[in-house]
Amino acid sequence: MTTRILPAVGDPDAARAIITLLSQLPDAEPASPAPDSTSLLDTLARLAQESLDELPEVVLVHERIGPVPALEVIREVALRFPAVGVVLISADTSPQLFTAAMDSGARGMIGLPLSYEELAGRVQNAASWSVGVRRHLGAGADVFSGPGGTVVTVTGAKGGMGTTLISVQLALAAKASGRTVALVDLDLQSGDLASYLDVQFRRSIADLAGISDITPRVLQDALYTHATGLGLLLAPVDGERGEEVTDRVARQVVSALRNRYEIVVVDCGTQMNSANAAAIEMADQAVLVVTPDVIAVRAAKRMVRLWDRLQIRKAEETTTVVNRLTRNTEIQPPLVEKITGTKIARSSVPSNYKELQSAADAGRLQDLEARSTVKQAIWALAGELGLVKTQENASGGRGGRARGDRGLVGRSRRGDKGAISAELAGMFPLILLVMVLMWQAVVWGYTFSLAGNAADEGARKGTAAYGAGGSGVAECEAAIRSRLPGAWAVTESHCGAEGNLYKATVKLNVPVLFPGANAFNWSSEGKAGAALEGAEK
Repeated sequence: MTTRILPAVGDPDAARAIITLLSQLPDAEPASPAPDSTSLLDTLARLAQESLDELPEVVLVHERIGPVPALEVIREVALRFPAVGVVLISADTSPQLFTAAMDSGARGMIGLPLSYEELAGRVQNAASWSVGVRRHLGAGADVFSGPGGTVVTVTGAKGGMGTTLISVQLALAAKASGRTVALVDLDLQSGDLASYLDVQFRRSIADLAGISDITPRVLQDALYTHATGLGLLLAPVDGERGEEVTDRVARQVVSALRNRYEIVVVDCGTQMNSANAAAIEMADQAVLVVTPDVIAVRAAKRMVRLWDRLQIRKAEETTTVVNRLTRNTEIQPPLVEKITGTKIARSSVPSNYKELQSAADAGRLQDLEARSTVKQAIWALAGELGLVKTQENASGGRGGRARGDRGLVGRSRRGDKGAISAELAGMFPLILLVMVLMWQAVVWGYTFSLAGNAADEGARKGTAAYGAGGSGVAECEAAIRSRLPGAWAVTESHCGAEGNLYKATVKLNVPVLFPGANAFNWSSEGKAGAALEGAEK
């Protein structure tokens, strides 16, 4: 039987040495080394998505793998892909490390420098164990499997940025699109997720701190199933218990949730500690919330630099969301993007506390009205982050980084289009009425112009006839009618000399919309006069 082996080695020299020895093993099929923990997990997730049989039988984890520590990598691989035998390669072969590796889920440990005999024995044992597990895996229901879901962390640049509001609404948006969603409160000292969702539950993430193997059943006992369908993992009521939640606990919890839910939203608050740093490092999407003021933007820049120094996350891998944005503020999203060096979200959250006040005061953020501009903006952000199920990714699989941008085409966008269509349909009669009134005003103005021109022509003709010794009335009226189109009816005309002027007056009916159509009872009057120079009567 061929044994497929996937090495995870960060050092190129060590990788070449391991591949050389692996190539000498009988019936061994070594794959290209994974250079870091992220590549290893992504590769395994892709293979698991295709089929269980596509997974390698053995994974070799080098002690200098990064950025996640080797023991944590082993724990996550063992948890997410239980059919894979994991072996640790380390220069430290002490009993303490061996015990820790076994506790993490390793099936063996190989000492450095490598020896052919030891490598062959450990690989064979791990492969045999893997084959046995695959034969019986279907019999156990209490086992995680599959490539896992998408993890999104929400962090505030400083206090009062609105991370809890955004976390809750992102989770609700994902749930409304048909996904399974977990919402985690990792603001360990001052988390108030329970208060904002009207929840009273004694268990918290701190209850998982002393558990080395978090099974689905253990995890379910610590979760609170909310009326909205969200799975809630709350912060401890007693803030001092937050110290029990270490980075190891955070990694275990996030890994377990990732394998149970399609979307995991983690509210990290604003205070950095080892637990939320581990969550941010593991996240597929890291959201940094900032408000459009100088203090907040400076705090965001400090946070991004801190993440970079601690090798938690690079600035370009962070998405910044501007909360409480107004048109008049001097600090706009492009400036925030330039200062922080992060990606700026296209969806900014407007400043409208009146919409939030009643829901926030009642501790029921889930009851925020659908027409709220704040809610609409955050749900659009959920689509931008790829949290909303669309037709393109509804068939399953992980909607993480690879499909994040396509989330914009999701359900929220279709809902927006429908709302716009409905608004246009409701406004169409008003638009039509305005257009009719504007056209009628044009017809009225044109009628007034015709009346004035006709009166002017009649006054000139009447003056000429009057000067020749006649009354000029017939000539005046004939000139008036000759200047008017047939569609306009003359309701009244008057020609005659008054003092030293010869005056003509014309009244025309105003047509309804089009010349020749029925006329209103309104008329438009035009008057004109011409001087009688040297005329005697």
